[in-house]
Amino acid sequence: MTINLQALGNKLRKYRDQLQETQEDVARSTGIEVSRLASIESGHLEPSGDEILILSDHYRCDYKFFISNERVAPFEQTETLYRAHGDDFSKDDRRAIQDFLYLCETEDFLMRELGRVGQGFSHKTRGDYYKGHGDDAAAALRTTLGYQDREVPRDVYSDFRKAGVHVFRRKLGNSSISGLFIMHPTAGRCALVNYSEDIYRQRFSAAHEMAHAIFDADQEASVSYASPHGFDKREIRANRFASCYLMPPEFLKKLPDPQAWSDHDAIRWANELRVSCDALGIALKEARLIDEQASRRIRRLRVPQTDKIDPELPTNLTPAQRTRKEALLALGVSDSYVQLCFDAVQAGIISSGRLAEALFCGPAELLELAALYGRSPHGH
Repeated sequence: MTINLQALGNKLRKYRDQLQETQEDVARSTGIEVSRLASIESGHLEPSGDEILILSDHYRCDYKFFISNERVAPFEQTETLYRAHGDDFSKDDRRAIQDFLYLCETEDFLMRELGRVGQGFSHKTRGDYYKGHGDDAAAALRTTLGYQDREVPRDVYSDFRKAGVHVFRRKLGNSSISGLFIMHPTAGRCALVNYSEDIYRQRFSAAHEMAHAIFDADQEASVSYASPHGFDKREIRANRFASCYLMPPEFLKKLPDPQAWSDHDAIRWANELRVSCDALGIALKEARLIDEQASRRIRRLRVPQTDKIDPELPTNLTPAQRTRKEALLALGVSDSYVQLCFDAVQAGIISSGRLAEALFCGPAELLELAALYGRSPHGH
């Protein structure tokens, strides 16, 4: 197959521009000389096969995208994202997003190869009452996943993966960003949650991005902020969905009179629901179970950090195991993704070298991760 050198050069240059990298940056990372990179990007020089693989690894992109006019990558979606919100993403955060998209694409490929595609979920809206859209979709998804009316979800990340969304938590430097949604051209619906946020805020952000996956997939890419800019009905709908999914209306109705709660009661119930006191205070007021004064009082309270529960960091971990898994989560590597990767090796779908690449590590670190998860880094 003849490579279109001009098209290849344009793709490489545009990816580099999106990541705000200079040719010198790429040269330092890849070992390819600047002069050679410049010639490749200008379409005047055909890279070797090894150079294609090295550059693909650097940009976290399937090498076939660079050498084929048919293979697609989430390039247009990230271009849309940065065109609308570019000033909000640092160079490091752009690299984090590229890693996130790589994780989504890898997870999608492995799930398909292993026959573990999520059951999926779709929902049609009725009317133009956006909060009602959120109410209805939350109830419908809970029913689809087998929840009872008053049952509180515990592992929302697992829930949303079952519903066909690739959801990863990744640390972003910009604390004003709660999460983002991207419609990946091959992996489909992908949601990133800012791991820099409070544990319970992350749960709410995940549910918020799930709403965007349900309602706004046609937007290709969207960013959610901790403090939204202006009035946006889609953000209101996503918040309503998140509230109703995490705090089922039927559960709230059965609570002891929240108007008479002490501070201790409010904190206890927030922790039972695994939400912030802020989110609980808003939900109770919207359900007309408390007045404005009580809502403000509850919203000012805080669940102690030591009491909060993260489903991907179980309490039986040793301090060393917890620290290592926290570091993995900060990179976007979830427990379910790690297990999926090891399962793929065991099934002979990928090699141990590909496994290390999928887990962002080298051979020595791969052995450490295998020991941490009680798995083998080799196939049969």
